[in-house]
Amino acid sequence: MDETEAIDMPIDGILDLHTFNPRDVKSLVPEYIRVCRERNILQVRIIHGKGTGTLLRTVHAILERMPEVVSFRLAHEDRSGWGATLVDLAAQH
Repeated sequence: MDETEAIDMPIDGILDLHTFNPRDVKSLVPEYIRVCRERNILQVRIIHGKGTGTLLRTVHAILERMPEVVSFRLAHEDRSGWGATLVDLAAQH
């Protein structure tokens, strides 16, 4: 994602990565989480799809490195199964 490029997207706790270029995920996920925390949205659903699992692994690797992420897990089958990850965030102080 180009630094000057603005993306207008709702910040509602659901991030659907299908609409973004995979190369943007490494900057998009942390930025989305930052804004969610600013808005006191502490539960986030990241939709990465099932596919080959590459995007899932990328998302999980990003989340593992973020101290503001309390926990994350694959969604239950009734919420897209392993095509989405549920993330619990620490509140900002």
